[in-house]
Amino acid sequence: MTDPVTLDGEGSIGEFDEKRAENAVRELLIAVGEDPDREGLRETPGRVARAYREIFAGLWQKPEDVLTTTFDLGHDEMVLVKDIEVTSCCEHHLVPFRGVAHVGYIPAATGKITGLSKLARLVDVYARRPQVQERMTTQIADSLMDILEPRGVIVVVECEHMCMSMRGIRKPGAKTITSAVRGQLRDAATRNEAMSLIMAH
Repeated sequence: MTDPVTLDGEGSIGEFDEKRAENAVRELLIAVGEDPDREGLRETPGRVARAYREIFAGLWQKPEDVLTTTFDLGHDEMVLVKDIEVTSCCEHHLVPFRGVAHVGYIPAATGKITGLSKLARLVDVYARRPQVQERMTTQIADSLMDILEPRGVIVVVECEHMCMSMRGIRKPGAKTITSAVRGQLRDAATRNEAMSLIMAH
């Protein structure tokens, strides 16, 4: 386990306490009227605790560590990775939201770029924590701008939220779309070019 880090006040505030998480799951099962000692649930608190360690692993990861590898290739046109799978956990109800992220940037004049897989890893850093989609979208865009220093960034995220599908309004299939645009991609023509690439199938 890496040391806990604070990212804009929204990172980890301490180490993962597996035993405490296990006890909390056991108490939750009792609270909903279940018997945590019955055969089917006996190992559940431990399984859930270990699953949460993995699901929330982004709390202990730094985006700058993901984007450490860069290349000076003299490429100064847009780089776009589409349909990056996103699985995160709504911080309001602790149920999943899933979908895709599209991440693009215009490299700095020096042509400095990062590996394509690093953009997907950056999405995971922010997705693998208690989250809201709007903030996650902004965090991905801002970290790219701060660390890679490109001339522009665009991030579009499309997700279905289980808190809307499983409970409350119960509208399965409804998608939430959020976007964050920075730098030269705020220019209407450049932004339209990026959006046409994102929407193309």
